[in-house]
Amino acid sequence: MSPPTTRSGFVAVAGRPNVGKSTLLNRIIGTKVAIVSDKPQTTRRAIRGIATGPDWQLIVVDLPGVQRPRDELTDRMQRRVERELADADGALFVFNGEQELGPGDRFIARTLTRSGLPIVSAVNKVDLLSRARTLDALSAVAELGVAGEIFPVSARSGAGICELVEALVGLLPAGPFLYPAEERSDIPEHVRLAELVREQVLRRTREELPHAVEVEVEEIETRVDGLLVISARIWAETDSQKGILIGSGGSMVRAIGTQARREIEALSGRHVHLDLSVQVRKGWRRDDGLLDRLGID
Repeated sequence: MSPPTTRSGFVAVAGRPNVGKSTLLNRIIGTKVAIVSDKPQTTRRAIRGIATGPDWQLIVVDLPGVQRPRDELTDRMQRRVERELADADGALFVFNGEQELGPGDRFIARTLTRSGLPIVSAVNKVDLLSRARTLDALSAVAELGVAGEIFPVSARSGAGICELVEALVGLLPAGPFLYPAEERSDIPEHVRLAELVREQVLRRTREELPHAVEVEVEEIETRVDGLLVISARIWAETDSQKGILIGSGGSMVRAIGTQARREIEALSGRHVHLDLSVQVRKGWRRDDGLLDRLGID
């Protein structure tokens, strides 16, 4: 009797800003692996989440925003999108059911169609829509002409997620598991921790500042008493941005650090000491050396 066939592979997730890609990824994986924000360019790296079933392993890749490059940072992000699509076994195209379809959706649709990958589409946030509006959103997505099934889902409530996962698993080729069954992400620890700090920056700043900020974890130490000690640096591009990030009497950087520490403790189950500093590095988005160190490749 032959052993049961297992399936495994990569599905790339694409969609406009604020469609809920990262929330959907976290829901599929069952834990937080991607930071969540309504700001464009939140996802700068390809974030991989790993979901494992009895006979399948689905690696979901949250792509950086599909865009036309403007500097070394966005050029790297777009090259990463192209590499991930070339290596993927399928694609998940995500829409926000509350929004009208726009040029960004059509641009992404063309990009995914050109990739030749099998595609599944998901209309997210249907928990906020009436039945009539959900049907309208599904019809609008169908009119884009992207091949494949379309699923109404809610990343927030979990509605429709099981059916969506089943369809995504159906895109995968037969093959052995690529990661241990207990793993949920292959993100290096220093990058994962830096992203949790950046998430709090994104939540507290607006306009251009979120795009001008990056976070680098410089040191991680576990003390003998189990305390996790993290030293991290927030990079800004100008002195005025640094002033905003520090805040009056250090209020902003304290708030960022306090909430980031709570997030890290909740995810790690450990007590954490987080030491944050804010420094200026003009033109860091064009600095190859720093981008390499930050893991944006």
